[in-house]
Amino acid sequence: MVPLNPLVAGVAPPPIPEARAWAARYDGRHGPLIDLTQAVPGYPAHPDLVRKLAEAAGQPESFGYGEITGDLALREAYAADLSGLYGGDVRPEEVAITTGANMGSFAATMLLAKPGEAVMLPVPWYFNHQMNAAMLGIEVVPLPCQAEDGFVPDPDAAEKLLTDRVKAVLLVTPNNPTGAVYPPETIARFAGLCRERGITLVLDETYRDFRPGDLDRPHALFADPSWRDHLVQLYSFSKSYCVPGYRLGAVVASSAMLGQLTKILDCVQICAARAGQAGLAWAIPALREWREGNRTLMNERGAAAQAAFAALPDWEMSSRGAYFAYVRHPYRGRSAMAVAEALATERGVIALPGSAFGPGQDAYLRLAFANVEAERIAEVAGRLRDPLAL
Repeated sequence: MVPLNPLVAGVAPPPIPEARAWAARYDGRHGPLIDLTQAVPGYPAHPDLVRKLAEAAGQPESFGYGEITGDLALREAYAADLSGLYGGDVRPEEVAITTGANMGSFAATMLLAKPGEAVMLPVPWYFNHQMNAAMLGIEVVPLPCQAEDGFVPDPDAAEKLLTDRVKAVLLVTPNNPTGAVYPPETIARFAGLCRERGITLVLDETYRDFRPGDLDRPHALFADPSWRDHLVQLYSFSKSYCVPGYRLGAVVASSAMLGQLTKILDCVQICAARAGQAGLAWAIPALREWREGNRTLMNERGAAAQAAFAALPDWEMSSRGAYFAYVRHPYRGRSAMAVAEALATERGVIALPGSAFGPGQDAYLRLAFANVEAERIAEVAGRLRDPLAL
């Protein structure tokens, strides 16, 4: 075999395909498979958006290249939406449209650190963020989060772990994999820490539109004009608008920083898909009430998951929030990988092992409940009641 880049070869493969492969050995005795591996919307896109996307796909401009940072109409719509939600002033030239939030995360990681430098990730972490850094030769400094703290990271602990090699702190809120929603004051303290240290806070808010109903404003960072000196925000349109196949996300940063990010985007995407951009430019203001209804639906599913697991004496729901539940399995001394594989092959429930989300996570499984209706969530708990043959 020809030599390969060892930075790529040394990264573990994506966990979702591996977990789904286990399901081929399930015999169906407990009913149809229940797939809790991936965060996908459990309801279709709004029919008006479907029509808008179909119309846009036939327009001549959708067949041509667009601006590297995205079509102006979508950047304007998203900037206005952000400004209204956060009470700040975000301008269209401070928005770049990317091929999904993962593309934005990869580009931001490449921009902020070089090989031999480091970024800080709370543990448990979103595995693609760690994979991005590893493939770029960038060290990851783990920031351990504790179940007793609701898996919310501690800024004081972060400060003790920071070195001159750390160039960014990457937070995900609402969190993947735990579902934890970070309090605004925690986010503000991290922003202050990054400002003081002259590094960047990268805030991945992919699941922002599904935070609990009593949390109206996720944070106030955009209300302070100094955000441009130390903040990058990531966002995905996939979940909020049920269009993951269109691969559209956004990066918000100062115009100076985006000028440098554009170099990366030009090399890896040239421009994001244009038909989807046209549809979303319409959807952001037009479907605000629909999005709010889906927020309520997702929180109802989260409550159903918590109620279902409360009836299981041996399983513990350590955290849950927007889209995800992070549960402690009862099989002490057995790896999360072994438990997840047995759950898939014996009970037809596919979940991701905690070990996919960083060191020290072998006691946990991640359940992505968003694509499962409430009655099926109760069925998941029923399939877990009897011990697995481990």
